[in-house]
Amino acid sequence: MIRHYDIRLACARDVRRIALMSKNLIETGLGWSWTDHRVMASLQDRATNVAVAHDGGRLIGFCIAKFRAEEGHILLLAVDEAHRRQGLGTALVRWMEKTALVAGIGIMYLEARLTNAGARKFYEALGYREFKLERGRYRGIETGVRLGKDLWA
Repeated sequence: MIRHYDIRLACARDVRRIALMSKNLIETGLGWSWTDHRVMASLQDRATNVAVAHDGGRLIGFCIAKFRAEEGHILLLAVDEAHRRQGLGTALVRWMEKTALVAGIGIMYLEARLTNAGARKFYEALGYREFKLERGRYRGIETGVRLGKDLWA
């Protein structure tokens, strides 16, 4: 069953939870780079949107995307393990895509670990296409796969 989620822009009180989710759900085995400080810098960057979803006051998912003149780049996406496969990841990505379209941006990019077949399949189901391997993308440890989507299509 796909639920409706209330997604909004993050605020300062969300920073710690976002940083910890990044550390524990995204950056596993790579070291921790998306610390509180880096998440807060993204929150304060006018070219970056940080979207969050809450359930009963608890942050259960987030998406961070940076926007440029003609393209957007999803930097991070995470959903709490207890809330996966319920449509939240899709809702967060769609929220960012709609934001990009409103800003006149027609293409969105992102990366995933080559070894993360689940993420690659998830993004493919949302219309993203793999187009480039990036050896050593993740701190020289893992190969990344670059994906893109034409939002106007």
